[in-house]
Amino acid sequence: MCPTSGEPATVAGTESVAGSPRAQVWQGRGVDPRISFVSLAARDLAATRRFYVDGLGWTPELDVPGEVVMIRAGEHLILSLWDEAHFEAEVGRIGRGDGVPPFTLAHNVATKQEVDAVMQQARDAGAVIVKHAQETFWGGYAGYFQDPDGHLWEIVWNPQLLPQD
Repeated sequence: MCPTSGEPATVAGTESVAGSPRAQVWQGRGVDPRISFVSLAARDLAATRRFYVDGLGWTPELDVPGEVVMIRAGEHLILSLWDEAHFEAEVGRIGRGDGVPPFTLAHNVATKQEVDAVMQQARDAGAVIVKHAQETFWGGYAGYFQDPDGHLWEIVWNPQLLPQD
């Protein structure tokens, strides 16, 4: 079900791709639909490293003190945590303002109990709980926290989008 319209939805990858626009992308006729890096600026890289590595238990693939910490977050995805000054030198000045960032990072887990466990682990590591885990209107279960730099994470149980083994 589409969360906003309530209409039936198709989960990408469940339909046949032969002859579809997706098949054209895979045959080199477009941009491969994937994300390889998510780069986040860190106000205090040492504190951000402690949160992700010591608090959440993630293992860095690259760790350059004062500059960057890179963590494999999926088979083909790297979470790249950059010291804010290095980040701005690369991409330009960071805009600041009131409200929440206009995006979230999401971590889909296998059960509702795992949502609660991850939310607790994040809180114990110093996260600010923005929204406690609860049932969603679309049939899932989710909560939100902010990491030490204010980036929003959604911890979600969405059984329709669990990875296929």
